[in-house]
Amino acid sequence: MIQILQATKDTTNVTKEVVSAIASGHTELIIEKLIDMCISAGKNILIAIIVYIVGRFLISLIQRVMSNMLSRRKVEISIQTFLKSLVSILLNVLLIVSVVGALGINTTSFAALLASAGVAIGMALSGNLQNFAGGLIILFFKPYKVGDWIEAQSVSGSVTAIQIMHTLVTTADNKVVYIPNGAMSSGVITNYSRLDTRRVEWIVGVDYGEDIDKVKSVVNELIQKDNRILKEPAPVIALHALDSSSVNVTIRVWVANGDYWNVYFEMNKNIYDEFNKQGIDFPFPQMTIHQA
Repeated sequence: MIQILQATKDTTNVTKEVVSAIASGHTELIIEKLIDMCISAGKNILIAIIVYIVGRFLISLIQRVMSNMLSRRKVEISIQTFLKSLVSILLNVLLIVSVVGALGINTTSFAALLASAGVAIGMALSGNLQNFAGGLIILFFKPYKVGDWIEAQSVSGSVTAIQIMHTLVTTADNKVVYIPNGAMSSGVITNYSRLDTRRVEWIVGVDYGEDIDKVKSVVNELIQKDNRILKEPAPVIALHALDSSSVNVTIRVWVANGDYWNVYFEMNKNIYDEFNKQGIDFPFPQMTIHQA
């Protein structure tokens, strides 16, 4: 505020001098004063432009060096994306302060004003502060990392980046969803990629009257033919339930995490083809009506 008042005072003095020169008919003095003002302002603007260009170059250089250093040290992608985002914001704020200083404004007062504004904005955006703290919690406890397939906040997909405020999740149909880190750090997260193996389960219905031992034997042969299915833990084939229109058989096997969906879909097809070949009938919904 003091600087604004001082600048206003200086401008008023210059204006008085110009008006006085006009009144006295000193045209040369007027031109001289205007030229001095333009040179002074133009010099500051030119310096500010140079500072901005050099600053942008240095920021790009620092980001490249930082990226190469993190890659050489094999830092987790999750931490890399978070640090890059944080450093980018800090460097750009520093560049803004430098450009303002080059324009001739006292950066001490500007920094105080920026700090005051920061406090006010921080109070107004307390949710974003919670997201920032949530991002730190995620990086520290690591419930997930970049590349993991997770389900959280009613969204299922692959984690592509962990930024300061948000976690970016790409869904199966290639949509990018920004989830606030505050919600991620305090909500329920299902991580499908954390462990090396997963259990695949099918529930297959057959007609009443079918030989269950034959059904188990056919399914077991299909399991033995698939090398992706693990021997340990051992596969399980069991009678699941006597439903209203079918006898349901449960099939449970363990596979490597990356083979889950391929095994699931291919086994569905194999069971359908083999049951038809072996004469094992699939049930249709039916109802028996007794007439009095």
